[in-house]
Amino acid sequence: MKATMPNDRQLIILASIFFILFLCILASTKVKEIRFESLLKYGGFALSKAQFHSHNSSLPNSLGENSSSSDDIRILLGILTLPEQYDRRHFLRLIYGTQSPVGAKVEVKFVFCNLTTKDQKYLVALEIMRYDDIMILNCKENMNEGKTYTYFSSLPEMLNEENKPYPPYHYVLKSDDDTYFRLANLVESLRVLPREDLYYGFVIPCESMDPFNQYMSGMGYLVSWDIVEWIRVSDIPKSRLEGPEDMVLGTWLRDGHRAKNRFNAKWSMYDFPEPATQCTHELWPDTVAVHQLKYLDRWFRTLDYFNVTKALKPSKLYHIP
Repeated sequence: MKATMPNDRQLIILASIFFILFLCILASTKVKEIRFESLLKYGGFALSKAQFHSHNSSLPNSLGENSSSSDDIRILLGILTLPEQYDRRHFLRLIYGTQSPVGAKVEVKFVFCNLTTKDQKYLVALEIMRYDDIMILNCKENMNEGKTYTYFSSLPEMLNEENKPYPPYHYVLKSDDDTYFRLANLVESLRVLPREDLYYGFVIPCESMDPFNQYMSGMGYLVSWDIVEWIRVSDIPKSRLEGPEDMVLGTWLRDGHRAKNRFNAKWSMYDFPEPATQCTHELWPDTVAVHQLKYLDRWFRTLDYFNVTKALKPSKLYHIP
């Protein structure tokens, strides 16, 4: 028995080595799936692999195929607002100017229709000279009578330039001015998603989790640049301009057989917790966007929760208790 002990030990060691190698190979085949599901897990909700492919049937099986590569993601965040909302624009400049997402270029623009008063023409001109973050569309100011169509359809002519990167933006986001986007979380959620034929947002109705069911809420939704160019040239959007703008855009995509790649960002996007509805839940860290911030006290409660001033450095120039 003593003579066979070393052989037994060798067999045990060899078996252990093969078992470890088997675990390494198994783990390597799961790395992408684990990374993918971890990025989908915003707001405590993670689609299973089967659920994801049933809701997003044309997304690539491999993250390396048609998915966002390691180069910077370019995003245009267009905030639809009104010319006279000077204070709101200045406030939002502070909100977004202090966010610096890694691996992405996010440009924030305030979008409204033609100026109609003398004070608007002077004050907005000064804003443009100072901040260069305003788009003035050739339209009569409205909410649900074609402003969103004018926004998207105007972008290719405004932004496509020779000797500049194409597309100018991989994604275009339409946002309300009472929505707060956490840009770093937004960027992370986009990294594994396609840059073509993509429609991203909070699915309506609130109880639905299926991005192909109806449409994405107007609080803030995102489309890829190819969809922006399709909106410009297609006759489908031109034939229906009036109605709730978010629902109308969803109808365009349905009738045009567009947006085969869809991503439901619920519950990382949601309405402010109060009053409680099917569209709300409490604030939490993995947030992409909070909607219904129509009053300053809601903004301050939200900003306090996310501790947005934590990077403020001590200085002798100011005293903040």
